[in-house]
Formats: sequence, structure tokens, C-alpha cells
Amino acid sequence: MASPHTEQGTPATPGAPAGVPASRGRRFSSRRAALRRRPWLLLAPMLIVLAILLVWPLGRVIWLSFQNYGLRELNRGTTNFVGFDNYAAIFGDEYLYSVVLPNTIGLAVACVVLTVGLGTLVALFLKGLPTFWRYVVSTALMIAWAVPAVTGTYVWVFVFDPSNGLATNLLGSLGVIEPGTVNWFLERWSFYSIVTLNVVQHSIPFVAVTVLAGLLTVPDDLYEAAKIDGAGAWQRFWNVTAPNLRPVFAVVTILSTIWDFKVFTQMWLMPGGGGTNPQVFNLSVWAYVQSFAQSEYGMGSAIAVVLTLVLMAITLVYLRTLFKEDEL
Repeated sequence: MASPHTEQGTPATPGAPAGVPASRGRRFSSRRAALRRRPWLLLAPMLIVLAILLVWPLGRVIWLSFQNYGLRELNRGTTNFVGFDNYAAIFGDEYLYSVVLPNTIGLAVACVVLTVGLGTLVALFLKGLPTFWRYVVSTALMIAWAVPAVTGTYVWVFVFDPSNGLATNLLGSLGVIEPGTVNWFLERWSFYSIVTLNVVQHSIPFVAVTVLAGLLTVPDDLYEAAKIDGAGAWQRFWNVTAPNLRPVFAVVTILSTIWDFKVFTQMWLMPGGGGTNPQVFNLSVWAYVQSFAQSEYGMGSAIAVVLTLVLMAITLVYLRTLFKEDEL
């Protein structure tokens, strides 16, 4: 039967190699413990910053969502806990199902499909350019992506200005509309069409450059072999490009979905989108209006929590259906 002592009769230290004296075993265990703590010590500053910037505000929003919290509670520093009443009011409101959810989901689906599709086409075009021009165009795309959403939104507002916008004058000159008689921002469908153009135009550069980076990793030998086998352009894309870029498409689709589900700036700055037309609200705008326009911070927080849960559910479902565990 093995003895827990060394050959010299000194008790062995748990976790130390067999035959190592107790003093050396303790040093060995301390060194191993220090090595295990080192990654956490290196990560500690970042984790603390994340806790301050993300975890604490998120926890505060969740706590407020269970309260009837308005200006009175804010000024007095009191709480009015109401449990799940805010959530019951949200899910019991027909407005959520007839306006807010269709607006949110419809905008996200349209923007994601157009962004990923057009971004992929732009990436394929860039891959076919000479190296110098590829760098030039890619740089121009990234500069366009860096332009703030505020600037891009005002450009689209100018283009569709009802009285003297570029689109209004062009369609008027073609006899399609009578200039000055059509306000694109009042009707729900035309409003969201402009928002979609705005969001897609701002998001394409990121998708294009990301997909381009993936395209450059696909070996040319695969395309040459496909050509020899008689595969056309579409067959080469579907059988060579798409399988190799599946993780890239997954990333850009997930990111685009998350961004497009919580579009706020592009809507709020457009005429009619700043809380004056309830028919164009999405979840983000609805939460903002409830919180800051109507001073119902508890209700606004509950809407924000619902939006967060929706985004988490979309991400999890997409990952489960798109990836297998051995491909992660």
C-alpha cells in the first residue's frame, strides 16, 4: 500500500510530484496556484471596466423594469416596485403586435438580406480588381463606413426632401409624382424604405471588406479545379465560395441582425421618426419615447429588456441552426 510519505519520511504535499520533499512540494503548489491566478490577474482590469460599463447599467435597467418609476420617484429617490406589471402591459398591448414588432422585424430582415447580399457582390467585385485598385476602393469603403450615422441620415433626408429633394425633383421631372405634393416621411412604407436605404448604405462597406478578407483566404486551386470540371460562375460560388465562407457569412449576418434590430439614430433624426408618428416606432424608439418623452422610465426599461432578450434569442437560434459543434 502506497504511503503518503517520501522515502526520507517527510510528508508529501498534495499535488506535488511523487518523491518531492514537503518544502519543495509547497513551493511547487504555490507556483502552480500563481500560474493559475495569472490569467485572471491580467484580465481583472478589463473585467472591472466591463462590470462598470456594462453589467451595472444592465442590472440597473432590469431593476427599473420591475418598477413604476417616473419623475416623482426620480426626484424623491424612492422606488415603487410593481413586479411584472410593466411586462404584462407591454405584451398585453395590441400596439406591440400591430406596429412595433412588424416594424422592428421587417426592417431587420430587409436590411440584413440587402446588406449581406449587396456586400457580398461588392466583395466579389473587389476581389477581381488589381491589387492597387482593390486597396484604393477598400479604403474608400472604410471611409464611407466611418462616416457617422447622423451625417448619412441628413443626406438621405435632403435627397427625399418633399419640396426640393433630389429624388423628388427627379421623379417630378419624369412625371411620376407632382413635386410638393408627396411627403415621403409621413407614410409608413415610404418612411421605412428610406430608413432601409440609409441603413444598408451605411452597413455595406463593413460586410464587403469582411467578406473580401474571407475570399482572399480561399485557395485559387479550388476555383481552377471547378472550372476544369465545367462549373459556371454561380456553381463556383455555391460549391466553393459559400462553404469556405460559411463562418464569415455567419458573423456578418449575426452582427447585422443585432445592429438592425436596434436601429435608432437613422429613424429618430428623420422627419416623423422623432416620436411624432407612433406608426413608425420600432422597439428602440418606443423604449426611448416611453423613458424620456413620457418619463415612464420603468416601462421604457422593460421594453429595452424585451429588445435585449429578442436579440439574445435570435443569436442563439441562428448559431444553433447554422453551426455544428465541430465547426465552431
